[in-house]
Amino acid sequence: MQNFKNTLYLVFLCAGLSCVGLGCQQAPEELPPTPVEPSRLDPHSWSNPEAAEVRHLKLDLKVDFEARILSGTASLQLVAPPMDGRLILDTQDLEISAVSLLDGTPLPFTLGEGNDALGQPLEIELPDNAEALRIDYRTSPSARALQWLTPEQTNGSYPFLFTQSQAILARSWVPCQDTPRVRMTYEATIQVPPPLLAVMSASNPTERATDGVYSFHMDQPIPSYLLALAVGDLEFQSTGERTGVYAEPAVLSKAAWELAETEAMVEAAEELYGPYAWDRYDVLFLPPSFPFGGMENPRLTFATPTILAGDRSLLALIAHELAHSWSGNLVTNATWNDLWINEGFTVYFERRIMEAIEGREYSEMLAQLGYQDLEAVVEELGATSPLTHLRLELGPEQDPDDVFSDIPYEKGYFLLRAIEETVGRQRFDEFLRSYFEKYAFQSIDTEEFLSTLRQDLVAGDASLESELLLDAWITGPGIPPNSPVVHSTAFEPVEAELARWTSGTAAKKLHTAGWNSHQWLHFLRHLPKPMSLEQMRDLDGAFSFTTTGNSELLNAWLLHGIANSYPPADPAVEGFLRSMGRRKFLQPLYTKLAETPEGLERARQIYQTARATYHPVAQATLDGILNP
Repeated sequence: MQNFKNTLYLVFLCAGLSCVGLGCQQAPEELPPTPVEPSRLDPHSWSNPEAAEVRHLKLDLKVDFEARILSGTASLQLVAPPMDGRLILDTQDLEISAVSLLDGTPLPFTLGEGNDALGQPLEIELPDNAEALRIDYRTSPSARALQWLTPEQTNGSYPFLFTQSQAILARSWVPCQDTPRVRMTYEATIQVPPPLLAVMSASNPTERATDGVYSFHMDQPIPSYLLALAVGDLEFQSTGERTGVYAEPAVLSKAAWELAETEAMVEAAEELYGPYAWDRYDVLFLPPSFPFGGMENPRLTFATPTILAGDRSLLALIAHELAHSWSGNLVTNATWNDLWINEGFTVYFERRIMEAIEGREYSEMLAQLGYQDLEAVVEELGATSPLTHLRLELGPEQDPDDVFSDIPYEKGYFLLRAIEETVGRQRFDEFLRSYFEKYAFQSIDTEEFLSTLRQDLVAGDASLESELLLDAWITGPGIPPNSPVVHSTAFEPVEAELARWTSGTAAKKLHTAGWNSHQWLHFLRHLPKPMSLEQMRDLDGAFSFTTTGNSELLNAWLLHGIANSYPPADPAVEGFLRSMGRRKFLQPLYTKLAETPEGLERARQIYQTARATYHPVAQATLDGILNP
């Protein structure tokens, strides 16, 4: 992916006043410029939490759809005021109109020189023993965390706004210590145009406010990347005692039916690794432009509508986001170089949840597909690439999103599974339960995890330490030799039918009744390359892949369509790219198109009109593919 290059907004000073539409007050003397280095604790943050840490955030914001900005105030409560009198926060393209104590006393501040990846440091001079301050600000219309949708881009007749703060995008809509090392509670007052509903990663309303003003509280401390806001024509439907669904009216009943088993998932997760710590688990279904499958915002997962397949076959994604309530939200990676601590644990937990609900055979299908993904990304990055290490060494010029891959997810999963298979499931489960209890509401790095693992599980057993090959997994490239071998028996009939088809049996004569989405995906992934037009027509005629409503299968089929110049796939490819914003699907399709000069030209034509409908995270990835 390419770095974003957004316009920098400077503080507007005029006649000694600081004004940006949020009110004016006497401006303090500007701080002398001082060079700021990224934090020694987190290479992706300018902030200095080692000197002063934000413990509570209070937001008071107005949502302006016409101007595409959020404007208002952020009040910060601190512990351990900075020893040198300076508080440094992360920002990106924010217009800062004033900084003051809560009594209105102006404070000197400056926006320092930053870079495309990290934004700009906001340096504030604090008096001795200052414990709270207020920042008046507004966001940029091009803020990287915010996507503003027109009614035409939604499932109704109202506009829509949603945020995506992970990994380091919270700073583009809230001035904060934008590092997962820092955890804070928060409260918010959000004003939106009636009759729209606002929801956050906090306690949420289920009814619309006639005046458009909503109040929120998050009493458990969270890192900044879990700050979340969505505003739209939303309604709520309960799916259980602690679970429910938010969606636009046209999607709500379908979403509630698809997620009817969510409460059972929560109960299965609690049986494994302890009580759910976030009160409620609700899911918000966003419009199709959402760039990810899901985002684990506490109390309110943001989810893609692409999992609404109509047969509850893609619910492993919900299990994944639910699992983050323990691995990620409860115990958090301290830096983005330690992302695998969030994602590897979550994939492991997700598959344990699915095993508890659907059985071992089902979870083994997920694991085998995951191993295929791991092999593919190692081949793509290179078996010796440092980007295949679990513990990364990204520097401050590198946006963590620029190296996003399946490595922290699948290599992390297979490390944990290797440990489980070596020490036994019961022993490993006891370790994980104690791990979640020990580090609840804390952030840890890879070194701390390894120290805990060696102390509590390896316990000085040199033979076990040697068998686990921990260093090869954490700081070594590729797939270590002790990686578990996964074989799902549910894929055996798929492979048998695939062999019959490649031997000449017509597709319509294959025995495929009762196959689920994962079996079909395995089938599609193992079709021969290349295929003739006759073969493509035979498969499509029998199974209607080009018109399937299952996005996972359609994406896999369209890749074959592009590779084999299959004419019926051409309009489907264009339609899919114009209607879909999920990066998981966009990236491989555009990449496949770009492999030929004709395909690249076609991809650029589609992208020219579709780009505006994609989230900035997806835009950055695709800009790098189509306009390197």
